[in-house]
Amino acid sequence: MSENNLSEKSCCFFGHRNTPQSVEPLLTETTEKLILEQNVRYFYVGNQGNFDSMVLSSLKKLKEFYPQIEYTVVLACMPSETTDKKYGNTSLYPDGMEYVPKRFAISHRNDWMIKHSDFVICYIRHHFGGAYQFVEKSKRKGLPVINIF
Repeated sequence: MSENNLSEKSCCFFGHRNTPQSVEPLLTETTEKLILEQNVRYFYVGNQGNFDSMVLSSLKKLKEFYPQIEYTVVLACMPSETTDKKYGNTSLYPDGMEYVPKRFAISHRNDWMIKHSDFVICYIRHHFGGAYQFVEKSKRKGLPVINIF
């Protein structure tokens, strides 16, 4: 269970960098279903690749209809002026990340998202790569995983 209010759940996302744009409607529909049926209020997303961009776009649209939801772009690298301008107050740089070697930063960030989530939505079409690795880790931790592939 996440550290949020027990009745309000959270979700993170993992997907391939080159996920096709055609996935976005299903991504939005799946996310909306979690909001309505599972009381998911908090969403955590990375900022690498097309999948993460689609997630962020979907969450911005959904926030217009469900103002109670909150989404956070979880950063793997130290925030800069550029990231601050791009994400504003919707980004988070987890405590301790400044001590993580750069080559492990994305993995550490993904572990943080898993730890703080109750659900995972993913787009996994092959059994290798970082997204696949973290979906498998989520399953081992007992999180429900919804693959929209």
